[in-house]
Amino acid sequence: MTIVKKYYIKLSITVFAAALFLGCESNFKEIQKINFSEFVPSSDADMVNLKYTDSGRITSILITSKMLDYATVDFPFTEFPKGIDVTLYDKKGKKTFIKSNYAISYKGTTVIDLQGKVRISTENGQLLETEQLYFDQRNEWFFTERKFKLTDPKGVSNGQGIDFSKDFKVINSQKITGELETAE
Repeated sequence: MTIVKKYYIKLSITVFAAALFLGCESNFKEIQKINFSEFVPSSDADMVNLKYTDSGRITSILITSKMLDYATVDFPFTEFPKGIDVTLYDKKGKKTFIKSNYAISYKGTTVIDLQGKVRISTENGQLLETEQLYFDQRNEWFFTERKFKLTDPKGVSNGQGIDFSKDFKVINSQKITGELETAE
């Protein structure tokens, strides 16, 4: 074979391989696009004021400047990226106030994750401050393993790890320091 024929054969094989390679790459990108789903909220609301009721009685009021609902994902949740301001009402009309810089509510578990300068207060003057707190809506129970500060008319305590009922009647705390007045 002559040198020219060898050159044309090598050139033909190179062009064929390049065309095959480029064709597969383009096809691969199309396949990636098929499996790609954009993670966007199914609804987006600004300046929200929600009132939750049970048997005609208001149980809570939620106020937020931004709400993103991800109802169509595998594990649905609602996100409040600019924080929340919630008022909970018990059956006697007593209020518990909750504020946080960020919140996310998981629909499958009914747990709300409150983050960033979380403050919970009652009409009785009790105040709990922490950086992250979970609220189990079904059981009306708060809990965290983070550091906290609990201010009460009887005194102030600090600790790490606490769980309590929404009305502060039952409080279980861990690793606490501070002074509290007791009935004993």
